[in-house]
Amino acid sequence: MALDRIEKILEKYFEAQTSIAEEKELKDYFNSPDVAQHLEQYKPMFVYAVQAKQEQFTATIPLKTNKRKSVVWLSVAASVAVLLGVGLFTFNHYNQPEQENLGTINDPEIAFRETQKALAMISESVNKGIGSMGYLNEYEQSKNKIFKK
Repeated sequence: MALDRIEKILEKYFEAQTSIAEEKELKDYFNSPDVAQHLEQYKPMFVYAVQAKQEQFTATIPLKTNKRKSVVWLSVAASVAVLLGVGLFTFNHYNQPEQENLGTINDPEIAFRETQKALAMISESVNKGIGSMGYLNEYEQSKNKIFKK
C-alpha cells in the first residue's frame, strides 16, 4: 500500500501538483534504505536535496580591502595631472609673443593683387567641382534611360 502511495505522489510531483508535506514524504522515502527497485532511478533527485541542505560554506571572507588606498592614489594622480595641465597652458599662453595685425596690408594695390590670387585659387577649385558634376549628369541620364521612370 505504501508503495502505491509513493508512486501516486511521484506522479503528482512530476506534474507539479504536490504539497510540501507530500514532497517531504518523498524525500524521506528516497533517503531510506528500502527503496523499490523500479524507483531507484529517482533516488538521486531527492537525496541531492537533503545533501545540499547539509552543505555549509567554509571559505573565509576577507573583511578589509585595500580599495581606499587605491582611491587615494588615484585622486592624487588626477590632481597632479590637472595642475600640470593648467600650469603648461598658462606658461605657453603668457610666453607667446604678441602678434598683432596678422594679414593686414596697408598698400591698397598689394592688397588687391593678394585678394585676386586668393579668389583665383578658390575659382579653380570650384571649377574642378563643376567639371565633376558633368559626369554625374551623364550617369543620371544613362540611369534614366535604363530604368525609364
